Amino acid sequence: MPVKVSVIVPVYNPGTYIEDCISSLLRQSLPPDEYEVIFVDDGSTDGSPARLDALAAENSRVTVVHQENSGWSGKPRNVGIAAAVGEYVMFVDNDDYLGDEALERMYDYAVTNGADVVVGKMAGRGRPVPVELFRQNHPHATVENAPLIDSLTPHKMFRREFLDKIELRFPEGRRRLEDHVFVTEAYLRADGVSVLSDYVCYYHVKRDDAGNAGFQRFDPVGYFKNLREALDVVEQYTQPGPLRDRLFRRWLRNEMVERMRGRRLLALPDDGYRRQLFEEIRGVVVERFGPGVAGGLPPTQQVIAALIAADRFDDLVAFATWEAGIAPTAAPLDVQWHGDALRIALSAEYASGGEPMTFPADGRATPLENPPKDAAAAGAWVVADTVAAFEKATVDLLLRERSSAAQYFQPVKFTRESVAAGADGRVRLVLHATATVDPAIAAGGAPLGGGLWDVFIRVKLGGWTKECRLGPVPRAGQTATSPAVAGGRVVLPYWTKPPGNLALDVDRATKRLGLTRLTAADVTVSGGLLRAPLPLHVPAETKVLVRLTAGSVIDVPGILSPAPDGSGAVLEAELPTADVRGSAWRVQLSVAPGADEPRFLTLPLVLRVRAGRILARRAAGASLARRLVRRTRRTLGTMLGKWTSGFTARKA
Repeated sequence: MPVKVSVIVPVYNPGTYIEDCISSLLRQSLPPDEYEVIFVDDGSTDGSPARLDALAAENSRVTVVHQENSGWSGKPRNVGIAAAVGEYVMFVDNDDYLGDEALERMYDYAVTNGADVVVGKMAGRGRPVPVELFRQNHPHATVENAPLIDSLTPHKMFRREFLDKIELRFPEGRRRLEDHVFVTEAYLRADGVSVLSDYVCYYHVKRDDAGNAGFQRFDPVGYFKNLREALDVVEQYTQPGPLRDRLFRRWLRNEMVERMRGRRLLALPDDGYRRQLFEEIRGVVVERFGPGVAGGLPPTQQVIAALIAADRFDDLVAFATWEAGIAPTAAPLDVQWHGDALRIALSAEYASGGEPMTFPADGRATPLENPPKDAAAAGAWVVADTVAAFEKATVDLLLRERSSAAQYFQPVKFTRESVAAGADGRVRLVLHATATVDPAIAAGGAPLGGGLWDVFIRVKLGGWTKECRLGPVPRAGQTATSPAVAGGRVVLPYWTKPPGNLALDVDRATKRLGLTRLTAADVTVSGGLLRAPLPLHVPAETKVLVRLTAGSVIDVPGILSPAPDGSGAVLEAELPTADVRGSAWRVQLSVAPGADEPRFLTLPLVLRVRAGRILARRAAGASLARRLVRRTRRTLGTMLGKWTSGFTARKA
């Protein structure tokens, strides 16, 4: 069968970090005979060459090419393209990994939409990745209708025939930003680009040893020389005007302004490197960017670009010091289940120096004095412009899976409010929002997977777009509302400990669901019908599976229904009375009865047969656990009392 995808992996001394990459490539849902993996060893001196050769000997889909060290990733990728036989090529770094269905989904999406390039949703584990680009699928994206230019890493799928037709290859040698040159030209010359956002295809990983090539301190002269080559590509394939300015703005914003602002600038070593970086950035700004490039930036970035162009380094540092103290805050107001969905009410605003940020009530937009006379004037202009643009402020809620960093936007409705802040006529700019999280579709239209999902708030206000957690609250370590059965999972909203931020525990919180509060007196078995109240929210009748275990296993269907008094749910199941005999039967519950491997919750119950009747009794382990907890509390209370008395006596 023809090879659909060739995966190309440049390799240089990854050590054990390559193992996740290898595992993910071998786990792909695309049939093994429909893709190949080409590892190009760029002169590694660790154990990687032998590891890869052994892998290739065991797997016919794996090929290894060894070459002398070339100094960077461009040549290994080009060698991989030359060796590839697939219809598409996919580039993966040796310390990153793919989602299990990435190749299949991206290939199918490419064929369906006739795409030369497919950009798969990324998750950043310790590394920044584009956010706005992956709000939704873009079957037919261009640099004009989607923020494609925000994603210039090579971790995408390209039609090999397209690369050959336009003779596109990576710049080679020891250099930076070779991927910017390659990807930018691909975007501008492709007949079709598709963005797949409803599944995380690529996991971009920061190594614990910070050994990723992109994290190494770079030579500013060489870096910005290479950056100019990417700008040359834009000039070659676009005309002067708004589109070119918008594309150039990506490099001004990401590679220059963002390096010269806030905490990022202040974290640079003040040993001459900070100033050298500033000088090289200023050279590019003055040489290549007209006023239309900086003019489209948010206010804070406009200020920084103006200070760079005017050679005002000291004012730039002072402005960074002021801006570093500004951060978003988000306070939860209510967290409740409504039917199938969790509704989260919140308020969000910016803080400065740890206190709510205030603004002049009569703030208005005015042209930026170019450049501002000093950092204080720059800050005052940003603050006034923020008030004037408050009607454009937005707030988003994202769920981010803790272990993988996969994240998804949730539906949000919000309003804006100017709140008086004292007698001096200043105001706070507050966003009030209600987000709806439906666990059955919250992961890009799919159910939330099992794991821990943290809630993040993304605030766009004036010149800032920043994220924060939802919280903290004083109830750290406690549940935020009742657990629920939703999307075939048990979902528990809770406050992290510490510091008390909102998170969702999906199918993992078996010890925190409150099931141990169930007593034998709460449970009835009449005529074989088991009936038990459970502290779970269910929006309607929900089919479940009840498993009885006592050496053998008996599975019976059950129903969870909302309790009449609204206190939780009621479990009902018809027991096979003829089969429940002898030993004590443990009781377990699965809320996903149709799953291939259903997860079970253990109820603190055992069933025994006495005189032909099935009786429910509390499980011995549950009773023991409760006694141990009570005993521990009494012991700690006694010790604390003695310590307090002794301390008081000594003090007296």
